Amino acid sequence: MRLRLALLLPLLVTSGCATLDDFFAGIHKGKDSGAIPYEDRPIEEPIAPNNFVLAQADQTVVGQPQVVFAREEDTLSDLAREYGLGYDEIVAANPDVDPWLPGENTPVILPTQYVLPNVPKVGVVLNIATKRLFYFPEPADGEQQQVLTYPIGIGRVGWETPLGVTKVVSKARDPQWWVPASVRREHAEMGNPLPAIVPPGPDNPLGTRVLKLEIPGYLIHGTNQPYGVGMRVSHGCVRLYPENIELLYPLVPVGESVVIINEPYQMGRKDGVLYFEAHTPLDDDVVSPDERLQALLDKQVDMSGRPLNDHLQNHVKSLAELASGLPVSIVMYDADEYVARVRVVQNTVETDPDALTLAEIREMMDEVDEEEESL
Repeated sequence: MRLRLALLLPLLVTSGCATLDDFFAGIHKGKDSGAIPYEDRPIEEPIAPNNFVLAQADQTVVGQPQVVFAREEDTLSDLAREYGLGYDEIVAANPDVDPWLPGENTPVILPTQYVLPNVPKVGVVLNIATKRLFYFPEPADGEQQQVLTYPIGIGRVGWETPLGVTKVVSKARDPQWWVPASVRREHAEMGNPLPAIVPPGPDNPLGTRVLKLEIPGYLIHGTNQPYGVGMRVSHGCVRLYPENIELLYPLVPVGESVVIINEPYQMGRKDGVLYFEAHTPLDDDVVSPDERLQALLDKQVDMSGRPLNDHLQNHVKSLAELASGLPVSIVMYDADEYVARVRVVQNTVETDPDALTLAEIREMMDEVDEEEESL
């Protein structure tokens, strides 16, 4: 049984939460023994999707979870892009919702609270396991540290985005795409030949902005296939929504540091509360999930400074199996506590008369794995 109920029973009894399955069911319904249902709450403006201020130097959790009610024509891809999320993020947070047809008035969890990577808050940080970029611009004298965060598409299996420390060595607007010979052969075999150079424009898979890394052949760039953001879709490069790379591009100078990590499990604190965030580990990760998780747990202490006890460690391991991407308080983890933090927000997805049909979007998603990146 995935919840290891025998090990968790003492903690579950004291928390008033019957099982972790009940906990997540409560989150998605928006109600539990003491929580106000989502539909009975006032609808507020969404939080800013990308920019957060760190109120304390030791703060390592930003944002706030939100929920929005879908309309009949919405897809999870639409909602993800509108609220600053990637495709895999929103699907993991809503495992029981049809990504193509959520349905009128279906509450959709927006996982817009994030544990910051456990690295120095400097420059660009890419966590490929969470498929998210964090940028820590240097604060001016007397100003608080800020962090900008965006969803990213990363390298597919066999074309992994490399880990390590690098930097931005050049930048370009409206870049040309010099198509590798291997990509041209593959497209020719598919009956879709490509030229040696793709000029700037709507057919350029690099989009309108490029940050070139010191690692030869690797870029941070936009895309002409935004539905692939938040997924493993590239030949190693990192892609952002067009609107996000346009925001990031002028802020990141040549020479800025870039740290690329692979951490599916993260712990962070805000206002004295310890949160745990778990994502599905990458299929080709050379380190086992158990090793990664135990290494993280071994570093943690409770409020009194003592190592986490066995009950808390086993609880965290169960949360890791769910891999929802939602930062959860590991001590006060009943549905009431989480739902109380959720902000019910307006559905701000605009209806586009020229938008793609559902069938066209599905076809794009089927083809997104064939989208090639510059190497």
